[in-house]
Amino acid sequence: MEILIASKNKGKIEEIKTYRDSVNGIKWLTYKDFKGFPDVEETGDSFLDNAIIKARSLAEHTGKPALADDSGLIVDALDGMPGVRSSRYAGSDATDKENRIKLLKALVDIKDESKRSARFICSMILWDPKDGLVFKTDGVCEGRISFKEKGSGGFGYDCIFIPSGYDRTMAQLGNSEKNRISHRGIALAYFYDYIVKL
Repeated sequence: MEILIASKNKGKIEEIKTYRDSVNGIKWLTYKDFKGFPDVEETGDSFLDNAIIKARSLAEHTGKPALADDSGLIVDALDGMPGVRSSRYAGSDATDKENRIKLLKALVDIKDESKRSARFICSMILWDPKDGLVFKTDGVCEGRISFKEKGSGGFGYDCIFIPSGYDRTMAQLGNSEKNRISHRGIALAYFYDYIVKL
């Protein structure tokens, strides 16, 4: 079974490909396997909307079933921001570092760690070019925003996000531990359960 990972985000691709070694002979395809792989503009109002936009567009372009997720960080003290704009929080061409700097600055006056609550949310779907939406799931990881960056693993906001029950950031966890508790890891667990049953 060939499934396209509908993303150009190298960190996300690596997480999905290494979550489990193999299940029922899945062969993961990426943008590197196709010429003229398009950039897909995420114009949805929700994580699910954006996941559908990406998966449908790339499944139709490649003719392969496409697994897409849209995920982001919800910060309670910022009324849910950065939300669906997590990867573009500091601007359309912002780096992960620039997004983190902006977020930490926005929270600089909140000294009480209990008031820095946040959660990662992931909406994940599988879109078949013939049958359309064939699978949908979500994953949530509760936590809080640290006062400074810690750790070198992961990507995005991992080095400033401390999962509930931990005193380390997501970037300080090993891959297996992160996959077990992360929003994307939880969604992938449901996805693999679905694939195994096929």
